Amino acid sequence: MSYLIAVVDDRMQAEEAYTALEKSGIPTQNLAILGKGYKTADEFGFIDPNKQAKKQATQMAYWLIPFGFAAGYLFNLITNLHTFDWAGEPGNHILGGVAGAIAAAMGSVFVGGGVGFAYGSGDALPYRNRLNEGKYIVIVQGEDSQNPQATNILRKFNPESLQGYVFD
Repeated sequence: MSYLIAVVDDRMQAEEAYTALEKSGIPTQNLAILGKGYKTADEFGFIDPNKQAKKQATQMAYWLIPFGFAAGYLFNLITNLHTFDWAGEPGNHILGGVAGAIAAAMGSVFVGGGVGFAYGSGDALPYRNRLNEGKYIVIVQGEDSQNPQATNILRKFNPESLQGYVFD
């Protein structure tokens, strides 16, 4: 499956490009326009970077928090620190583990969430930003064999960007 994605400045250009692609024989079920009055990025299936970041942070928390607890507990046990004198010997180790778990939770939110936001969306974030700027996106889905024809048609409309993607 391949996708050819063109970003155009206005609705008229998007509609003209869609019509030209349709007249060239590309089936309408393989064509889509994204923008105001058409499909949204969510309806089409572009990844929402905020959801991806939350998912990544949650996945990291599942293994980081227990590891952080164990690391904090063992660190307190090995160093024999008495940070919390009121807690006694076993309480100090447990509170060290809790501090390690809190640090791990913060790491999963900052690292997992930040990395998920920055890199988890791939190229979807720039396309979402273009849609937010009021631009339109014309998408051609289908086989690699129709890409040269669709590329030539879309180039006539002088798109802001024209990008192809191939998925196995």
